[in-house]
Amino acid sequence: TAEHTMHGHIKMHHTYTNVVGLGDSSTWRLPYLNRCVYMFLAPFLLPIVTPLVAVERLRKVELRTALRTLALISLGLYSHYWLLLNVSGFKSPSSALGFLLAHPYHHVNIFQVRPPQPGHWAPRRIHMMSLRVLNLAWVPVLDWAFGHSIISCHVEQHLFPRLSDNMCLKVKPVVSQFLHEKQLPYNEDSYLARFRLFLHCYEEFMVQAPPITELVGL
Repeated sequence: TAEHTMHGHIKMHHTYTNVVGLGDSSTWRLPYLNRCVYMFLAPFLLPIVTPLVAVERLRKVELRTALRTLALISLGLYSHYWLLLNVSGFKSPSSALGFLLAHPYHHVNIFQVRPPQPGHWAPRRIHMMSLRVLNLAWVPVLDWAFGHSIISCHVEQHLFPRLSDNMCLKVKPVVSQFLHEKQLPYNEDSYLARFRLFLHCYEEFMVQAPPITELVGL
């Protein structure tokens, strides 16, 4: 439902973003899986698990809310499917559906995990966002699949959550310059660097971190 999404994205991801043991790294942790299974096989289960969890959540809400949620989910999936076929250039329904189901959302979050930094828990929003949020360097496939605000302009999206992808890209140089002038970090790293970091630090990030699984119903 919209309420669960608000809780998961605004209250968990935006509040505790990139902090090991909180936010995304707690919601999506499966410590009983080894790093290779978690990274390369488990994400393919997301298109199966996510609807099951959603249906389980719908059992606990009012009928009106459940019907509204199902209608919006159906509209969103159909719109996405239509855009893939008519705008993105997929040649067949099966290829568009395959892309839709294989969306590697899991990988994007884990590449943006950052360890806690003691002594830097300043309450001001600008400090929180500059210390805890990371931009991945531009990767054509990821930017095309997810948009600038999730990949290369994540810092900007957290500072200005109402901006479109296009506007996040336009304000990026201004945000970078401002943070550097104020001697605050503007975190950027490459896809491969985060990939290697996660594989190397998998035990710390996803096994030893405290278990918080309320959003996935495990």
